[in-house]
Amino acid sequence: MPLPLSAANQRLKILRRAQLEATLRGIQGESRFGLYVLANPRQDPAPRLAVVQALAIRHKWTTTIRAVDLTGPTDPATRPQLARLLAAMQQREIHGIIAASRVDISDDDQQYESMLHQLRALRAGLALAYEETVL
Repeated sequence: MPLPLSAANQRLKILRRAQLEATLRGIQGESRFGLYVLANPRQDPAPRLAVVQALAIRHKWTTTIRAVDLTGPTDPATRPQLARLLAAMQQREIHGIIAASRVDISDDDQQYESMLHQLRALRAGLALAYEETVL
């Protein structure tokens, strides 16, 4: 369900989209992405994985890594599978992450923005199946 777009959320959406576009322009050859889902310990991640896989298929992006953290909404810096994706981007194995929504990274503006800056430093992008206005 769409949420009202706060000024901070709008700014972060623009930042994320610009970084993703810059990343895609810089790719020579196939676009390789990692799928990422954050779920609660007793939650089935399969529906969210299906959503992110569908986005990859629509854009004809190759997915080389599937990563699921079952930690619930913890600090992104503490999630092992997200760290695995960041390492893969650092090694240029993948060009970015596809997540279902912003909450897979963080619903906290500061944590989310920090991750966007980290991705920019890695020359990587974040694609979301649902815009920032949809949780």
